[in-house]
Amino acid sequence: MSISNNNNNQQDSLLGDLEKTIIINQLMGAPFSERDEQWRDHFLSHIDGANLKLGEPEVAISKDGFPYIQLQTVAAGESFQAFVIKNQLNTILDQGFGIAINAHLQQPDWIFSYGDVVNLKLNGSFYSDKSVFSNSKEYLGIDKDEEILVGQPAEEIFPNFLRRQIREFLRYSGVKNPKIMLIARNYTDEERASQDLVFNIIPAQFQSEKDFNAIMNTIQWFLPKHYSFFGVDELAIENGFQPL
Repeated sequence: MSISNNNNNQQDSLLGDLEKTIIINQLMGAPFSERDEQWRDHFLSHIDGANLKLGEPEVAISKDGFPYIQLQTVAAGESFQAFVIKNQLNTILDQGFGIAINAHLQQPDWIFSYGDVVNLKLNGSFYSDKSVFSNSKEYLGIDKDEEILVGQPAEEIFPNFLRRQIREFLRYSGVKNPKIMLIARNYTDEERASQDLVFNIIPAQFQSEKDFNAIMNTIQWFLPKHYSFFGVDELAIENGFQPL
C-alpha cells in the first residue's frame, strides 16, 4: 500500500505553511510529560497545514490492526518531498487510512484514526467538542416505549466516502446486506434532543460476542469520536433501515 504525491511541477502549490511547520517542529521538542492541554491545542491547530514527509514504509498496520499513513516531521535544512495533510485529505479518505505522526520513534507523537480525519474534512478539526450525538454511555439501544424519529444520515454527517468504507468492511466481515438509519431522540425538546447512527448488526449474527465487539470497534475507528452508534435487529424498527 502506498500514497502517491503529485508531480514535482505541482510541488510548490502543495507546500504547507512554513510558520505552521516551524511551530510543529518546536512542539516536537517538548517531552511527553510537558505536553499539556495548551500543547495539544497548538499541535492540533497546526499539524494539518505543516510540511511533513512520508515515512518508510508509507503505510503500515499498527498494533491496533488498522492501517496508518506514516508521516514524519522534518528537520531544518532537510531535503524532502512535502506531504501536507489538508492537501491530501481526499486521497487519505478514499484509501481508508488513519495517520500516524512519527511512528518510527519509540513513542509516536500522535495517532489519528480514520474517523478523526473524517472529522477534519467535515468540520475543519480532528475533534469536535460540541455535538448533537447522544452520550454513548447513556444510550446503548432503543427503549421499547421510546418515541423516536427515523431517517437517513445526511451527506454532511455520513458522506459517501465514509459510507463506502464501512459498507465494504461490513460485507468483508460477513454482513451480506449492511443497512443504516439515523434516529432522533427527545426531538420535541431542543435542549435534550440527540441523534444516533444505527446499523443492522447484532451479536447473534456472529460466531461470538468477541467477533461482534471487534466489528463495533472497527466501526468506531471509522467514525468521528463524537458520533454515537449501536446495532439492532433490522426487523425491530419498521421502515427504518436503508441499504448502506
